[in-house]
Amino acid sequence: MSMVNLELYKVFYSVAKCGSLTKAAEELYISQPAVSQAIKQLERSLGGKLFNRTHKGMELSDTGGKQIFPIVEQALRLFETAESKYAELKDTATGVIRICASDTVSTHFLLPYIKAYHEKFPDVNLILQNGTSSETIELLKNKKGDVGFVNLPIDDSDITLMNTVMQLHDTFVASDKFSELTAGTVDLKRLQDYPLLMLELSTATRQAIVSFAHSHGIHLHPEIELASLELMTELAKTGIGIACIPREFVKHELEAGTLKEIKTSPSLPSRAIGLALPKDESLTFAVKEFLKMIENKK
Repeated sequence: MSMVNLELYKVFYSVAKCGSLTKAAEELYISQPAVSQAIKQLERSLGGKLFNRTHKGMELSDTGGKQIFPIVEQALRLFETAESKYAELKDTATGVIRICASDTVSTHFLLPYIKAYHEKFPDVNLILQNGTSSETIELLKNKKGDVGFVNLPIDDSDITLMNTVMQLHDTFVASDKFSELTAGTVDLKRLQDYPLLMLELSTATRQAIVSFAHSHGIHLHPEIELASLELMTELAKTGIGIACIPREFVKHELEAGTLKEIKTSPSLPSRAIGLALPKDESLTFAVKEFLKMIENKK
């Protein structure tokens, strides 16, 4: 079966409506010979006459043109409906957004945006995929995620980095049990002698801290390693040890006084969370609206 040439049927429909090659050419913004050629090509393809050429113009033939005209008209209207529907979808937030981020970023950064987005666009299905920065990058590379939040810096040409969405300031916090450390500034090296609570070595956060400490000849060995910053915070509040955690994630505890910050010299360097997208992917309206919300920080 030969492939349908939609453009030929559009010319046929226009000639049938206008009753003239000249008027059809004007309506379609093409030359009259091109219109005539298209009709001949369609007639050859179908194997019969579609028009009778009279002194009045072009009339549909009884055995050909008149038979297919209503079907072609209906088909073209269906195509118009499809195009209108697609245009509407491009400006409507529907479908799915797969958001890739760590538990910590989801809890401490994304929650208000997810709530606001869901209220504004309830027809969009939001799927949260939790993972480390490296796992998030793999999901984006394999087109299994639409938006990702990763620890910076990232040097990977297979994803598109958009912008920084959050600054993180790693610090040490402890309960009143370690009050001798919270009065002033202490030498970072001194914390080697205290029970430390830190994230697992596989995390970008832990690696950044270990690398920085090593560059100053300091070796920070945790007594307890955890996968959850929330659990680390709770353990620190009980006095089990000193937690190494971004200040932004214990803001409430510091304000309430259940944890106190230990200021060190040198202080740990700041880090950042960046927004990343799959490379060379066209963004749906729903994803564009989510990015707009993040960028505007509304």
